Amino acid sequence: MVHVLSSRTLLRPTDPERSRAFYGERLGLPVYREFGTGPERGTVYFLGGGFLEISGRASAPPSPAVALWMQVEDVAAAYRELRARDVEITRPPVREPWGLIEMWLADPDGTRIVLVEVPADHPLRHRPGI
Repeated sequence: MVHVLSSRTLLRPTDPERSRAFYGERLGLPVYREFGTGPERGTVYFLGGGFLEISGRASAPPSPAVALWMQVEDVAAAYRELRARDVEITRPPVREPWGLIEMWLADPDGTRIVLVEVPADHPLRHRPGI
């Protein structure tokens, strides 16, 4: 088995500056590191237990099959905060049949972002036998 030490998701946006403004300013993700210079420079954001790298430039938006899943403590609070920052929410928070509370939005290239809250009574919060 490969021993993974770290990981990150890489996005190649069609407009890197617009994407950096979205992830850094509008979503408020903290910067882990930056590298390179100019418009295609790389910016790596903290993303919970991983990282999100915005670097380079793509000629077309990513496939609609690409999505980011981000767990937050309180989806309702995130909804209020993002609305105050004029982030377009494509679907407000909803408790799904599987018990998670999900809110949907999209980045400037249309990459789907799912903000998820795991309620205290959800099975994901419990490990049987521990």
